[in-house]
Amino acid sequence: MIVADRKPLDEILASIEPYKKIMLMGCGGCVTICFSGGAKAVELLASQIRMARNKAGSDIDIVECTPERQCEFEFIDAFKEQIASVEAVLSIACGVGVQTMNEHLAEGVTIPGLNTKFMGYPVEHGLWQERCAGCGDCVLQWTGGLCPVARCAKRLFNGPCGGSAGGRCEVDKEVECVWQLIHDRLEKLNKLENLEIVRPARDWRTSTNAGQRKVKFEEAML
Repeated sequence: MIVADRKPLDEILASIEPYKKIMLMGCGGCVTICFSGGAKAVELLASQIRMARNKAGSDIDIVECTPERQCEFEFIDAFKEQIASVEAVLSIACGVGVQTMNEHLAEGVTIPGLNTKFMGYPVEHGLWQERCAGCGDCVLQWTGGLCPVARCAKRLFNGPCGGSAGGRCEVDKEVECVWQLIHDRLEKLNKLENLEIVRPARDWRTSTNAGQRKVKFEEAML
């Protein structure tokens, strides 16, 4: 899932300072699960904004809503009339949601209220860790299901660096070296031979290095 957290309140207040009436739009998808952009987050942030603006002697009218997803036109179109009645939309969805709003409703202004972090999974309640960088060329079949792109600080593909020690990353001693984990996992699966296979150099054009990416499913066009 996409993980994001809220921008500092001072930054949010500065971004909406010129406006007297805004829509605070959450998202019922990933950011609801990570407690950043669901209906409760919308309610809490709206209350904080009203209190801050009232204290500054500048009241604000806030329309609150949380579509099921902000990254799909059909869900945001349901709020078109309300959006047209405000000066700006403060979005607490991921960066895709913000861009969808700005592209689909180009006549309006949509301001981000979150910082999008990564794709991850919940380690424990309220804690997420990055697990996928969306590189476009998955190698999990060779690495025992552990990703060196997202989980190695140096994105190494040829095993641990010389700085790792005791199964820990030299960049952050609190982080386990993913290549140690990969070795242990492959050993458990009796697939250590995966580490001995010489593979072609990785083509990083599938990642963001080649610019904006897109995926087209021909079946969906039928």
